[in-house]
Amino acid sequence: MNTLPEACVANILSFTTPADTFSSAAVSSVFSVAAESDFVWEKFLPSGYSRLISTSTTRRRKFSSKKELYRRLCESILIDNGRKIFKIDRLSGKITYVLSARDLSITWSDQRHYWFWSRRADSRFSEAVQLMVTNWLEIKGKIQTGALSPNTSYEAYLIMKVTERAYGLELVPAETWVKVGNGKKQIKSSYLSRLSNKKQQMERLFYGHRVAKKDEAFGSRRREPRVRDDGWMEIEIGEFETGREGGGDDDKEVVMSLTEVIGYQLKGGIVIDGIEVRPKPSKVSAEYFGLS
Repeated sequence: MNTLPEACVANILSFTTPADTFSSAAVSSVFSVAAESDFVWEKFLPSGYSRLISTSTTRRRKFSSKKELYRRLCESILIDNGRKIFKIDRLSGKITYVLSARDLSITWSDQRHYWFWSRRADSRFSEAVQLMVTNWLEIKGKIQTGALSPNTSYEAYLIMKVTERAYGLELVPAETWVKVGNGKKQIKSSYLSRLSNKKQQMERLFYGHRVAKKDEAFGSRRREPRVRDDGWMEIEIGEFETGREGGGDDDKEVVMSLTEVIGYQLKGGIVIDGIEVRPKPSKVSAEYFGLS
Protein backbone atom coordinates (compact mmCIF):
# COMPACT_ATOMS: atom_id res chain seq x y z
CA MET A 1 0.00 0.00 0.00
CA ASN A 2 1.40 3.35 -1.05
CA THR A 3 1.67 6.09 1.56
CA LEU A 4 2.22 9.81 1.26
CA PRO A 5 5.81 10.97 1.71
CA GLU A 6 6.62 12.31 5.15
CA ALA A 7 7.33 15.81 3.78
CA CYS A 8 3.92 15.86 2.10
CA VAL A 9 2.17 14.83 5.31
CA ALA A 10 4.09 17.49 7.26
CA ASN A 11 2.99 20.12 4.75
CA ILE A 12 -0.65 19.05 5.16
CA LEU A 13 -0.42 19.16 8.95
CA SER A 14 1.06 22.66 8.86
CA PHE A 15 -2.29 23.91 7.48
CA THR A 16 -4.28 22.37 10.34
CA THR A 17 -4.16 23.13 14.07
CA PRO A 18 -1.98 21.99 16.97
CA ALA A 19 -4.91 19.88 18.19
CA ASP A 20 -5.17 18.13 14.82
CA THR A 21 -1.43 17.53 14.75
CA PHE A 22 -1.38 16.06 18.24
CA SER A 23 -4.23 13.67 17.41
CA SER A 24 -2.91 12.70 13.95
CA ALA A 25 0.23 11.19 15.48
CA ALA A 26 -1.86 8.12 16.34
CA VAL A 27 -2.97 7.56 12.72
CA SER A 28 0.20 5.92 11.42
CA SER A 29 3.97 5.93 11.78
CA VAL A 30 4.27 8.37 8.87
CA PHE A 31 1.90 10.81 10.56
CA SER A 32 3.66 10.27 13.88
CA VAL A 33 7.03 11.23 12.41
CA ALA A 34 5.58 14.16 10.45
CA ALA A 35 3.87 15.46 13.59
CA GLU A 36 7.31 15.93 15.16
CA SER A 37 8.60 18.02 12.27
CA ASP A 38 10.07 21.48 12.96
CA PHE A 39 8.42 22.57 9.71
CA VAL A 40 4.98 21.87 11.20
CA TRP A 41 5.55 23.47 14.60
CA GLU A 42 7.23 26.53 13.13
CA LYS A 43 3.84 27.32 11.55
CA PHE A 44 2.09 27.07 14.92
CA LEU A 45 4.54 29.28 16.83
CA PRO A 46 3.46 32.94 17.17
CA SER A 47 5.09 35.47 14.90
CA GLY A 48 8.01 37.16 16.61
CA TYR A 49 8.51 34.28 19.04
CA SER A 50 12.29 34.76 18.89
CA ARG A 51 11.92 38.28 20.25
CA LEU A 52 9.59 37.05 22.99
CA ILE A 53 12.11 34.42 24.04
CA SER A 54 14.90 37.00 24.02
CA THR A 55 12.97 39.32 26.37
CA SER A 56 11.99 36.53 28.73
CA THR A 57 13.20 36.74 32.31
CA THR A 58 12.54 33.02 32.73
CA ARG A 59 15.68 30.89 32.86
CA ARG A 60 16.76 30.44 29.26
CA ARG A 61 17.68 27.10 27.75
CA LYS A 62 18.12 25.59 24.34
CA PHE A 63 15.23 23.69 22.81
CA SER A 64 15.85 20.48 20.90
CA SER A 65 12.88 21.05 18.60
CA LYS A 66 10.20 23.56 17.66
CA LYS A 67 7.62 21.27 19.25
CA GLU A 68 9.50 21.44 22.55
CA LEU A 69 9.57 25.24 22.27
CA TYR A 70 5.84 25.25 21.55
CA ARG A 71 5.18 23.19 24.67
CA ARG A 72 7.32 25.59 26.72
CA LEU A 73 5.30 28.58 25.55
CA CYS A 74 2.14 26.75 26.58
CA GLU A 75 3.46 26.80 30.16
CA SER A 76 3.85 30.63 30.03
CA ILE A 77 6.95 32.82 30.24
CA LEU A 78 7.69 36.15 31.90
CA ILE A 79 8.63 38.89 29.43
CA ASP A 80 9.28 42.66 29.33
CA ASN A 81 11.36 42.78 32.51
CA GLY A 82 8.88 40.59 34.33
CA ARG A 83 5.96 42.95 33.75
CA LYS A 84 3.97 40.59 31.51
CA ILE A 85 3.22 36.89 31.11
CA PHE A 86 2.94 35.36 27.65
CA LYS A 87 1.49 31.95 26.87
CA ILE A 88 -0.28 30.05 24.11
CA ASP A 89 -3.12 27.57 24.29
CA ARG A 90 -1.94 24.00 23.74
CA LEU A 91 -4.72 22.96 21.36
CA SER A 92 -5.43 26.14 19.42
CA GLY A 93 -2.13 28.03 19.59
CA LYS A 94 -4.07 31.19 20.54
CA ILE A 95 -2.15 33.85 22.50
CA THR A 96 -2.82 34.94 26.09
CA TYR A 97 -1.21 37.86 27.91
CA VAL A 98 -1.28 38.75 31.59
CA LEU A 99 -0.37 42.36 32.36
CA SER A 100 1.11 42.71 35.84
CA ALA A 101 -0.10 45.34 38.30
CA ARG A 102 3.07 47.31 37.45
CA ASP A 103 1.99 47.31 33.81
CA LEU A 104 -1.37 48.91 34.64
CA SER A 105 -2.40 52.47 35.30
CA ILE A 106 -3.81 52.60 38.84
CA THR A 107 -4.80 55.99 40.22
CA TRP A 108 -2.64 57.02 43.21
CA SER A 109 -0.80 53.67 43.22
CA ASP A 110 2.44 55.58 43.87
CA GLN A 111 1.00 56.98 47.11
CA ARG A 112 1.77 54.58 49.97
CA HIS A 113 -1.13 55.71 52.17
CA TYR A 114 -3.48 54.64 49.33
CA TRP A 115 -1.72 51.57 47.90
CA PHE A 116 1.01 49.25 49.19
CA TRP A 117 3.35 47.30 46.87
CA SER A 118 4.86 44.04 48.13
CA ARG A 119 6.19 40.65 47.11
CA ARG A 120 3.66 37.83 47.34
CA ALA A 121 4.37 34.11 47.25
CA ASP A 122 1.06 33.49 45.46
CA SER A 123 1.79 35.90 42.60
CA ARG A 124 3.54 34.94 39.38
CA PHE A 125 5.05 38.43 39.28
CA SER A 126 7.70 39.96 41.52
CA GLU A 127 5.10 42.04 43.35
CA ALA A 128 1.42 42.90 43.61
CA VAL A 129 -0.35 45.94 45.02
CA GLN A 130 -2.87 46.16 47.86
CA LEU A 131 -5.46 48.88 48.24
CA MET A 132 -5.25 50.44 51.70
CA VAL A 133 -7.99 53.06 51.35
CA THR A 134 -9.48 55.19 48.58
CA ASN A 135 -12.75 56.69 47.45
CA TRP A 136 -11.62 56.79 43.82
CA LEU A 137 -10.76 53.40 42.30
CA GLU A 138 -9.56 53.55 38.71
CA ILE A 139 -7.60 50.76 37.00
CA LYS A 140 -6.71 50.68 33.30
CA GLY A 141 -4.68 48.36 31.10
CA LYS A 142 -3.69 48.61 27.45
CA ILE A 143 -2.63 46.13 24.78
CA GLN A 144 -2.36 46.13 20.99
CA THR A 145 -4.55 43.78 18.96
CA GLY A 146 -1.51 43.10 16.78
CA ALA A 147 0.16 41.35 19.74
CA LEU A 148 -2.75 38.91 19.97
CA SER A 149 -4.10 36.17 17.71
CA PRO A 150 -6.01 37.49 14.67
CA ASN A 151 -9.69 36.75 14.04
CA THR A 152 -10.18 35.82 17.68
CA SER A 153 -12.75 36.66 20.36
CA TYR A 154 -11.01 37.76 23.55
CA GLU A 155 -12.03 38.32 27.17
CA ALA A 156 -10.29 40.57 29.69
CA TYR A 157 -10.29 39.86 33.43
CA LEU A 158 -8.95 41.73 36.46
CA ILE A 159 -7.04 39.25 38.67
CA MET A 160 -7.45 40.12 42.34
CA LYS A 161 -7.99 38.94 45.91
CA VAL A 162 -10.00 40.23 48.83
CA THR A 163 -8.26 40.44 52.22
CA GLU A 164 -9.84 39.49 55.53
CA ARG A 165 -10.08 43.15 56.57
CA ALA A 166 -11.60 44.37 53.31
CA TYR A 167 -14.39 46.94 53.51
CA GLY A 168 -16.66 49.01 51.26
CA LEU A 169 -16.47 46.57 48.34
CA GLU A 170 -19.99 45.14 48.26
CA LEU A 171 -22.17 48.27 48.31
CA VAL A 172 -21.56 49.98 44.96
CA PRO A 173 -20.60 48.02 41.83
CA ALA A 174 -17.63 49.02 39.73
CA GLU A 175 -18.06 50.02 36.10
CA THR A 176 -16.11 47.93 33.57
CA TRP A 177 -15.56 48.39 29.87
CA VAL A 178 -13.31 47.55 26.94
CA LYS A 179 -12.69 49.85 23.99
CA VAL A 180 -10.90 48.91 20.77
CA GLY A 181 -9.47 51.78 18.75
CA ASN A 182 -12.18 54.38 18.18
CA GLY A 183 -14.95 51.90 18.86
CA LYS A 184 -17.70 52.20 21.43
CA LYS A 185 -17.40 51.16 25.05
CA GLN A 186 -19.48 48.17 26.10
CA ILE A 187 -20.18 49.15 29.70
CA LYS A 188 -20.95 46.50 32.32
CA SER A 189 -20.72 46.41 36.09
CA SER A 190 -19.39 44.10 38.77
CA TYR A 191 -19.08 44.18 42.52
CA LEU A 192 -15.56 43.92 43.90
CA SER A 193 -16.39 41.26 46.46
CA ARG A 194 -18.73 38.32 46.86
CA LEU A 195 -21.65 38.96 49.19
CA SER A 196 -23.48 36.52 51.43
CA ASN A 197 -27.29 36.58 51.37
CA LYS A 198 -27.41 37.79 54.95
CA LYS A 199 -25.03 40.68 54.33
CA GLN A 200 -26.85 41.60 51.12
CA GLN A 201 -30.15 41.87 53.00
CA MET A 202 -28.54 44.04 55.67
CA GLU A 203 -26.99 46.42 53.15
CA ARG A 204 -30.27 46.79 51.27
CA LEU A 205 -31.97 47.56 54.59
CA PHE A 206 -29.50 50.35 55.47
CA TYR A 207 -28.57 51.60 51.98
CA GLY A 208 -31.59 50.52 49.97
CA HIS A 209 -31.91 53.68 47.86
CA ARG A 210 -28.28 53.73 46.67
CA VAL A 211 -28.17 50.01 45.94
CA ALA A 212 -31.54 50.00 44.15
CA LYS A 213 -30.53 52.97 42.01
CA LYS A 214 -27.31 51.27 40.88
CA ASP A 215 -29.09 47.95 40.23
CA GLU A 216 -31.63 49.77 38.10
CA ALA A 217 -28.87 51.31 35.99
CA PHE A 218 -26.99 48.07 35.34
CA GLY A 219 -29.67 45.39 35.72
CA SER A 220 -30.67 43.25 38.68
CA ARG A 221 -28.24 40.35 38.15
CA ARG A 222 -25.37 40.77 40.58
CA ARG A 223 -22.02 40.16 38.92
CA GLU A 224 -19.24 39.23 41.33
CA PRO A 225 -15.63 37.95 41.23
CA ARG A 226 -15.14 34.30 40.35
CA VAL A 227 -12.64 32.02 42.04
CA ARG A 228 -9.83 30.79 39.77
CA ASP A 229 -8.00 27.48 39.88
CA ASP A 230 -4.83 29.27 41.02
CA GLY A 231 -6.47 30.63 44.18
CA TRP A 232 -6.94 34.17 42.88
CA MET A 233 -10.27 35.68 41.85
CA GLU A 234 -11.20 37.40 38.60
CA ILE A 235 -13.66 40.07 37.54
CA GLU A 236 -14.78 40.14 33.92
CA ILE A 237 -13.94 43.51 32.39
CA GLY A 238 -15.29 42.87 28.91
CA GLU A 239 -14.90 41.23 25.50
CA PHE A 240 -13.50 42.27 22.14
CA GLU A 241 -12.55 40.94 18.70
CA THR A 242 -9.18 41.13 16.98
CA GLY A 243 -9.05 41.98 13.29
CA ARG A 244 -8.03 39.96 10.30
CA GLU A 245 -4.27 39.50 9.99
CA GLY A 246 -2.91 41.76 7.26
CA GLY A 247 -6.32 43.34 6.82
CA GLY A 248 -5.33 46.87 7.80
CA ASP A 249 -7.23 46.67 11.09
CA ASP A 250 -4.86 44.26 12.80
CA ASP A 251 -3.13 46.64 15.23
CA LYS A 252 -5.47 48.75 17.30
CA GLU A 253 -5.12 49.80 20.90
CA VAL A 254 -7.35 47.98 23.37
CA VAL A 255 -8.13 49.87 26.58
CA MET A 256 -9.55 47.86 29.51
CA SER A 257 -11.00 49.75 32.46
CA LEU A 258 -12.49 49.14 35.91
CA THR A 259 -13.60 52.13 37.97
CA GLU A 260 -15.65 52.78 41.09
CA VAL A 261 -15.90 56.49 41.69
CA ILE A 262 -19.61 57.02 42.37
CA GLY A 263 -20.64 58.32 45.78
CA TYR A 264 -17.05 58.58 47.07
CA GLN A 265 -17.51 55.26 48.90
CA LEU A 266 -14.42 54.50 51.02
CA LYS A 267 -13.05 51.06 50.26
CA GLY A 268 -9.95 48.98 50.88
CA GLY A 269 -8.58 45.48 51.15
CA ILE A 270 -8.24 44.24 47.58
CA VAL A 271 -4.98 42.96 46.10
CA ILE A 272 -4.38 43.50 42.38
CA ASP A 273 -2.19 41.03 40.50
CA GLY A 274 -2.92 42.16 36.93
CA ILE A 275 -5.23 41.89 33.94
CA GLU A 276 -5.46 38.69 31.92
CA VAL A 277 -6.38 38.91 28.23
CA ARG A 278 -7.29 35.45 26.95
CA PRO A 279 -9.22 33.89 24.05
CA LYS A 280 -12.80 32.93 24.72
CA PRO A 281 -13.08 29.16 25.18
CA SER A 282 -13.53 27.24 21.95
CA LYS A 283 -15.69 24.20 21.41
CA VAL A 284 -12.58 22.08 20.88
CA SER A 285 -11.79 20.09 24.01
CA ALA A 286 -8.84 18.10 25.15
CA GLU A 287 -11.18 15.21 26.00
CA TYR A 288 -12.32 15.00 22.37
CA PHE A 289 -8.77 14.51 21.18
CA GLY A 290 -7.84 12.21 24.05
CA LEU A 291 -5.23 14.65 25.32
CA SER A 292 -6.47 15.23 28.86
